[in-house]
Amino acid sequence: MTEQATPATEAAASYDVHAVEAKWQPVWDELQPFRADDDSPREKRYALTMFPYPSGDLHMGHAEVTALHDVIARYWWHRGFEVLNPMGWDSFGLPAENAAIRNDEHPATYTYANIETQYESFKKYAVSFDWSRRLHTSDPEYYRWTQWLFLKFRERGLAYRKNSPVNWCPVDQTVLANEQVVDGHCERCGAEVTKRELTQWYFRITEYAQELLDGLDELAPTWPDRVITAQRNWIGRSEGAHVRFEIEGREEPITVYTTRPDTIFGTTFMVVAVDSALAAELVTDEQRPAFEAYRDEIRKETEIERLASDRPKTGVDLGVQATNPVTGERIPVWATDYVLADYGTGAVMGVPGGDQRDWEFATAMGLPIVRTTEPPADFDGDAYAGEGPAINSPAAGIDAPLDINGLGVDEAKRATIEFLESADRGTGAVNFRLRDWLLSRQRYWGVPIPVVHCPTCGEVPVPEDQLPVELPALRGADLKPKGVSPLAAAEEWVNVDCPQCGGPAKRDSDTMDTFVDSSWYMFRFVSPNDNTQAFDPAKANAWMPCDIYVGGVEHAVLHLLYGRFFTKVLADMGLVDFREPWSAQLNQGVVINEGAKMSKSKGNGVSLGEQLATYGVDAVRLTLVFAGPPEDDIDWADVSPSGSLRFLQRAWRLSGDVTSEPGADPAEGDVELRRVTHRTVADAATLVESYRFNVMVARVMELVNATRKAIDSGVGPADPAVREAAEAVAILLSLVAPYTAEEMWERLGHEPTIARTGWPEVDESLLVQESVTCVVQVRGKVRARLEVAPDISEAELEAAALASPDVQRALDGAEVRKVIVRAPKLVNLVV
Repeated sequence: MTEQATPATEAAASYDVHAVEAKWQPVWDELQPFRADDDSPREKRYALTMFPYPSGDLHMGHAEVTALHDVIARYWWHRGFEVLNPMGWDSFGLPAENAAIRNDEHPATYTYANIETQYESFKKYAVSFDWSRRLHTSDPEYYRWTQWLFLKFRERGLAYRKNSPVNWCPVDQTVLANEQVVDGHCERCGAEVTKRELTQWYFRITEYAQELLDGLDELAPTWPDRVITAQRNWIGRSEGAHVRFEIEGREEPITVYTTRPDTIFGTTFMVVAVDSALAAELVTDEQRPAFEAYRDEIRKETEIERLASDRPKTGVDLGVQATNPVTGERIPVWATDYVLADYGTGAVMGVPGGDQRDWEFATAMGLPIVRTTEPPADFDGDAYAGEGPAINSPAAGIDAPLDINGLGVDEAKRATIEFLESADRGTGAVNFRLRDWLLSRQRYWGVPIPVVHCPTCGEVPVPEDQLPVELPALRGADLKPKGVSPLAAAEEWVNVDCPQCGGPAKRDSDTMDTFVDSSWYMFRFVSPNDNTQAFDPAKANAWMPCDIYVGGVEHAVLHLLYGRFFTKVLADMGLVDFREPWSAQLNQGVVINEGAKMSKSKGNGVSLGEQLATYGVDAVRLTLVFAGPPEDDIDWADVSPSGSLRFLQRAWRLSGDVTSEPGADPAEGDVELRRVTHRTVADAATLVESYRFNVMVARVMELVNATRKAIDSGVGPADPAVREAAEAVAILLSLVAPYTAEEMWERLGHEPTIARTGWPEVDESLLVQESVTCVVQVRGKVRARLEVAPDISEAELEAAALASPDVQRALDGAEVRKVIVRAPKLVNLVV
């Protein structure tokens, strides 16, 4: 369980953590040490952390990510960089709207009240944000430019509207992008997602699929492996062929994509998604009643149920036949539930010899099964989709000979594609799993889509000089989700004159997905108060791409992929000269308690406010940073904020013990303490830059202990080396515990603020170790400790160990059978 304590029991009366917090907050407000200067001659660094949803006060997750992020931002200030470290709120969208509805408040009232609460909490938490650049995505001054970007995307053919089957959340009563469906469930509320046929707005992200994939090679050295892998898998590039199947009674052939064109010889049937428009078009009048009854039953089921691997295969013969483009054989066309309407054309060639689902379907329906790849001799399954020589290809195809028997898969694929292209029945093709981004939402709290629908002119963009299309207040209206945006019923708002012909028209009543807002906010931060443009391109090119982006891995595909897409479009628009928005990324773990995710039902919730009230900001921040590597989860039951507070006390007392004057020459001080200080500072830089913040804290703790030991052992508080060590402790602690560090800095005789103090200089000569301790073991027990040179050779170390009187006494004349040397720290003698 979490320790319970109070500052009165844990801290000396002279160190009141809350009084210290109250003392320094107004000082920092006045000095604004973290206000970034666009015109500074110093090298620029852009530190960004994912901005929060304002659906409540800050919680332990916010505390962790901002504490980790702040280590980097503050470190850069100390190292002499001009640092842009902004913060704002992702204030539109489902999280804020749902929270407002639960609390029976209007989204605007609830959202902006929470923003102010979080703002005060952030300031108390002492994160080094530049508050002069604060923004909220629900402000008209911001979403005016979101609408402008939408229109620019539309001009480039990257925003379009179409009718298609879409993901539908029955709880939130809105459509979802593919990326917002996790294992068949809404990533927001967890409800099982169904399908609906709707006309919706899309961003053509697939236009950039290959570049999004290629860019991952550039990012791989500085992004987490799991994020790179998740994006590669989501984009899902595959190479194969588009194959055209002639259908009886249909003028146009049906094109099917396959990654294994070499298996076309084994295509004994075709399957079409039962709920696709194609199936309804192909079915004969004779088969239509059975088809429609089957379709109506399948529409009641979820996508998860349809794709379950243990589900019995069902279907209806549509009564038409297709022609196998290689063999010329006539094959039946079936409607089934295991093919989805939004996969390609909704039609798939059935190759039961090479696909398990097709094998099960063919077996259930009594359809032929032909293997096209020879399985290994010990293969004991049904369908075989692995490597092996091609078999059962006919010596003659339609109009031309083709025999790929014996060829390996890759050769067989190439030969088949060449045949298809020469016969004009298919082409080699690259396909992607990635689908276009569905951005419409049937909800109120979002950016209105700046398009007017006119019965005469069709889709008409709102003129730029009429932006923003502001969201109507609709106070007093029922904003609960009903499947249609509440804006559709706001007659005064929705009914307008067409900007093109002046006739009666209607605004688009859907709003944009909140991920549109967050796909470009990092650009707005460079010039957040510029009312003439979305952002200043010159400033964007000066500050960006962001040097570090800190946030949760749950956005590995969603936000991170969308932000990359937006950046590439902005580059093609000529607004920026880079194509990736974030140069490096750091993921943080999750704060859990008692081995499980925090929840009220489990009774294991930990209140950030209570922790701050009990232990103070610095102790909570130090605990989160010291708990382990940033990417690891933190179990609050296993950590000790009271222990962190005791350490901060010791560090604070150290600053009060120093009696030398500021500016005292440390070169005149104790050399051994200086060695520890300089090694600690040098190690700290390396550790911060490699994101090993917890180890950096451990080094600071060791320096505090070494300094206290030096004072107590006779070096004395007046020694300049003690001051040097205490000042180094204060500067290093400022990365994690800013209140304690500022207080120490003042007690050491310096003006605020420590955050803008330079990094301590390291004397390289003090990093050289003059000697190290070597342990000598005889029969597995330590018998001697030798002080030796760090670069001693193995032969020299062995000789020194054997010559040691202590070792000779331990050997007592026994024969040494083996000597194991690990220079310069270990010698093990086997007798």
